[in-house]
Amino acid sequence: MTKISRIFFAAIVGAMAAGTSCLRESEYPREVQERISSVENNLTGWTATRRYPRRSLQQRMAFYNIKGLSIAVINNYRIEWAKGYGWADIDENRLVTENTLFQAASISKALNGMGILKLVQDGKLTLDSDINEYLKSWKFPYDEISGGRKITLASLLSHTAGVGIHGFPGYEPTDTIPTLIQILDGLSPANTSPVRSLDMPGAKVGYSGGGITITEQIVEDATGSKYDEYMKKYVLKPLAMRNSFFTQPPPGKYRNMLATGYYITGEEVKGKYHIYPEKAAAGLWTTPADLCLFLIEIQLSYLGRSEKVLKPEMTRLMVTPVMQDAALGVFVSRRDSIIYFSHNGGNAGFSCQATACLTDGSGVVVMTNSDNGSILDEIVNSVALTYRWKNYLPLPDRRMRPIGTRP
Repeated sequence: MTKISRIFFAAIVGAMAAGTSCLRESEYPREVQERISSVENNLTGWTATRRYPRRSLQQRMAFYNIKGLSIAVINNYRIEWAKGYGWADIDENRLVTENTLFQAASISKALNGMGILKLVQDGKLTLDSDINEYLKSWKFPYDEISGGRKITLASLLSHTAGVGIHGFPGYEPTDTIPTLIQILDGLSPANTSPVRSLDMPGAKVGYSGGGITITEQIVEDATGSKYDEYMKKYVLKPLAMRNSFFTQPPPGKYRNMLATGYYITGEEVKGKYHIYPEKAAAGLWTTPADLCLFLIEIQLSYLGRSEKVLKPEMTRLMVTPVMQDAALGVFVSRRDSIIYFSHNGGNAGFSCQATACLTDGSGVVVMTNSDNGSILDEIVNSVALTYRWKNYLPLPDRRMRPIGTRP
């Protein structure tokens, strides 16, 4: 089949691809099938109006030019369903399944928080010491901007350290990939500026992928292990996240499981995806179902019902805001007595969102191979409506009633 034929074939089949999965939906109980259908047909923004009514997932994927996405939903502390939609790779005629791997982008930072706190729990690090006590192969160069205040692990994980580099663009597979120290110092072939102070530590929340990259170097210096190996052994494996890894570039054995990234224009990312040596900040490849295992562990550990990685008291510390909504690896939103925690992410050709409730067993992960993340909130809102999440969405009119309720 020629490339033109494949594109023509993709255009025909693409409309049918939304709604397909490698698991037959009939394998789920009828009530779960009904909830899946409800999620797929009630996408909405924060306010449903006549101008912005609820739409189907297929309609919104077409509207936003989303080639493929994958959803996994948590209900009562378990994964109730997981399903893929659309194309993992159009040119290769590969559909998304629930086993397709996507770049988690900045959701990597949430798992990094758990990995760092595991070292704190084991007595190898402390949250409130100067980071230069743990950095061996590189030291943070303090200057007058820091005002004599020291940067700590807690401030790095909560984005309150006052350091720069919001995010990373990644590298094409044919590029020369810089070392971690070259990235931290902004030296060629790194494509970002040095990670340095922009504000006084503790002054405000300032999102910093650069700060999280410092914690990656701390893990390697404190453990003597490569970052991806440490995270696999002490976080991914204990959580049974078997389809997840921080290794960059991706191991060859996963070649046919990886989603290809697409820009908002629909153009394929050159080389199919970018490489992110900034593993802690943006390097995780995973599936929505695997990320749900991470969310469920936080929920159960918070309640004192699990400690696969962190003991309950350490998990509670992880989800305690340091400033505003920024906790130690996740962002936390309190809505009356209901607490939600979340993280989203965006890499070249990928966007994703993970949201879960601390006070009941609900949650959702959505991952797409598009850098247009506009559809993410709409899907999460549809899940919230279908599963009647408490205090998650405002209910301004009758069109926003939870599914199944009467006028």
